[in-house]
Amino acid sequence: ESYIGKAQKEGRLIYRGPGPGSGVKGYFVPPAIIELECLSELKEEVFGPVLHVLRYDAGKLPSLLEQINGLGYGLTLGIQSRIEQRAEYILDRVRVGNVYVNRNMVGAVVGVQPFGGCGLSGTGPKAGGPHYLLRFATEQTCTVNTAAIGGNAGLLAL
Repeated sequence: ESYIGKAQKEGRLIYRGPGPGSGVKGYFVPPAIIELECLSELKEEVFGPVLHVLRYDAGKLPSLLEQINGLGYGLTLGIQSRIEQRAEYILDRVRVGNVYVNRNMVGAVVGVQPFGGCGLSGTGPKAGGPHYLLRFATEQTCTVNTAAIGGNAGLLAL
């Protein structure tokens, strides 16, 4: 709420959804859309229901992608573009755990759409799915050619 309130005072709040109706119990934060003037305004990872919108010059896309990667956070990125090559260009260069192209960016279905991030947004296995537990295991195999370091090849042949 304080983050959204600060954006509103700065005139960057584009939209704020209505609060819960009467008779609804619990704690709610209505969704908000906040416009950023530059990516460096983000000093920490901000979770929903907050959507940040950043307008950029198409010619500065490579620089913007470098800035995104430089944030250190990388949970989810949404790409809205009718130009397939542009979406592929972004996908090939951005370091985030989940990229959604031309669709909503919430509601990852366990076992269908993996959910996990990169960098400070979390690393490692995606949540859910039939092989979830195995993703926590680290397996390493090491094979050494003992004959190359003076071992007895005759013993190895037994």
